[in-house]
Amino acid sequence: MSRATLLNSPLLLGFDQIEQVLDRVAKASGDSYPPYNIERLPSESGNGDMLRITLAVAGFTRDQLDVTVEDNQLTIYGKQSDDKSREYLHRGIAARQFQRTFVLADGIEVRKADLENGLLSIDLEKPEAKHQVQKIEIR
Repeated sequence: MSRATLLNSPLLLGFDQIEQVLDRVAKASGDSYPPYNIERLPSESGNGDMLRITLAVAGFTRDQLDVTVEDNQLTIYGKQSDDKSREYLHRGIAARQFQRTFVLADGIEVRKADLENGLLSIDLEKPEAKHQVQKIEIR
């Protein structure tokens, strides 16, 4: 049985990968760790939007976190390892790892990442869309 797609119209040219992006987002939406916020900030330059993603990563150090952007995909990795020298009588805080992925629209740039008080903040800039009209000469 083939799957019908909303993007198979011959009028939608160049949108081939959007369905793949939607599938990727749908698979990742079930993961709830670590919790995060996304907020809109005032633009520093006055052009476009600023966004901030804040993840609750208490217990992680800078060395245990990795932030990468590849093919319009922002990925945050966190990896903790067990301290074998400790003997726990009760263990309620697990050393765990995570991977949180955000798909970025074309043109969005990561400006900076900060870790403070157990919160990892990643600032993004979305430039203002420019209205373009191009006249095509017919030969």
